[in-house]
Amino acid sequence: MLFPRSLSVLAAASSSRSTVAAAAASTSSRFPAGLASRIALGAKSPRSAAAAASCRSFSSSSTSRSAIPSLHTFTEDEQMLRETVAKFADEVIKPKVHAMDEAELMDKSVIQGLFEQGLMGVEIPTDYNGAGANFTSAIIVVEELAKVDPSVSVCCDVQNTLVNTLFRQYGTPEQKEKYLTRLATDTVGSFCLSEAGSGSDAFALQTRAEKKGDYYVLNGSKMWITNSHEANIFLVFANVDPSKGYKGITCFIVDREMGVQIAKKEKKLGIRASSTCALTFDDVKVPASNVLGEIGKGYKYAIEILNEGRIGIAAQMLGLAQGAFDNALPYLFERKQFGSLIGDFQGLQHQYAQIATEIEATRLLTYNAARLKEAGKPFVMEAAMAKLYASQIAEKASAKAIEWVGGIGFTRDYPIEKFFRDSRIGAIYEGTSNIQLSTIAKLLKPRYAK
Repeated sequence: MLFPRSLSVLAAASSSRSTVAAAAASTSSRFPAGLASRIALGAKSPRSAAAAASCRSFSSSSTSRSAIPSLHTFTEDEQMLRETVAKFADEVIKPKVHAMDEAELMDKSVIQGLFEQGLMGVEIPTDYNGAGANFTSAIIVVEELAKVDPSVSVCCDVQNTLVNTLFRQYGTPEQKEKYLTRLATDTVGSFCLSEAGSGSDAFALQTRAEKKGDYYVLNGSKMWITNSHEANIFLVFANVDPSKGYKGITCFIVDREMGVQIAKKEKKLGIRASSTCALTFDDVKVPASNVLGEIGKGYKYAIEILNEGRIGIAAQMLGLAQGAFDNALPYLFERKQFGSLIGDFQGLQHQYAQIATEIEATRLLTYNAARLKEAGKPFVMEAAMAKLYASQIAEKASAKAIEWVGGIGFTRDYPIEKFFRDSRIGAIYEGTSNIQLSTIAKLLKPRYAK
C-alpha cells in the first residue's frame, strides 16, 4: 500500500495553498498602483515619464509575478498523487479496460485496488482510515482515472464527491464511525436520488418513508443508480411527509441487507463497466438512527452535493478528452500518406491544435471551480460552467480522435471509440446540459438586472 502513505500527507496541501494565497493577496494589493501607472501612460502630462518608470518597475518585478500562482500550481503532494494514480491506472486498470467494457462489469480486483490505493476515501479523515486529503486531490484522482477508463473514474467519483461527503458533512459521530471507516477501506456506496418520474425535476420523487416507532418503512423505487450493483451502503432520498412537498424529503442510510432489491442492471451505450441499476424498496425497515442529517433537509443536501459533484463530472470528462487525445496523437506521427506524416498536414495540425486548446480551457475551468469550492468561496456557477463545457469538449475531442485515426479508430479493438461512447453521458448525469445552462443564467441575472 504505497499510495495511502503518499496520499495521507496531502493534508498539508491546504496550509501550503494558504501561504500561496496570502502571497497572491499581497501582490494583488499592489496591483492598483501598477494599473494606475499604465493608465497614466496614455495621458499627455508631465507625470507621464514618472508613470512610465513606475509601470516598468512594476512589470519587471519578478517577485510580484512569481507570487501569483496559475491554475497549474499544484503542491508537491498533489503532483505526487497525480503521478501515482496515473501509474496505477496504466499498470492495473488499463489491461482490463476492454474486457470490463465487453462484459459490462467492473473487475473486482480493480475495485479492490482502488481501496488498497486509498482512492475511495480521499477526503475521509485519517481517524476513519481515510487519506485526509483535500477536494482538489479527489478531482485529480477522478481526472487521472478517466484518462484510462471513465467507468472506473465515475465509480471513484460518486464515492468521493457524493457519498463520502454527505457522511462527512451531516453524519453523527456514531454514523461516521460505523460507515466512513467502511467506505474508506472496503465498501462501495451509492447515491440514490433519481426515479422514473424525477430526473431533472429531482424533487418530484415518489419514494415514501413512513415513521413507525423507532424506525421508518421505505417503499418506492429508484432508477439510474450508479455503483448500485457493487454497493452495500445506499443513501436513499425519500419523502416522510408528502403534504410538505420537497420539504419532506429526507436522506436515509440503508444497508443492502435491510432489503434493498437490485431490480435491473441497465445495458448502456457507454461507461458500461460502471453499474447503473434500478432499485426497489418494499417495506424496507430502516432505524430512525439511520436518518442522515435532519428530517426534511434532504432536498438541501441533494442540491449542495450535486453542485460539488458536477466538478467531479467535469474532471471525468476532462480526463476522457485527454485520454482520447493522448491515444490518437502518436498515430498521427507514425502513419504516412503521400510521403508525409499525416500529423504534419496543416489541415490536421489546425484540428489537433484547436482540440488541445479546448482541453486546456476545460482543465482551467475545472480546477478553478475546485479551488473556489475548496477555499469556501461561491462556486456553483463555475461548477456548472465546468461540467457543461467539459461534456461538450469530451464529445468533440473523442469524435475528432476517431476521425484522425481513421478506420482503426472505429473498431472496438482500439480504445478511442470507447472514449466517444463514454463521452455521451457527460451531458446527462448529475444535471443535464440544459440544467447547467439554466443554472448559469439564473446566477448571471442578478449581476445585470436592475
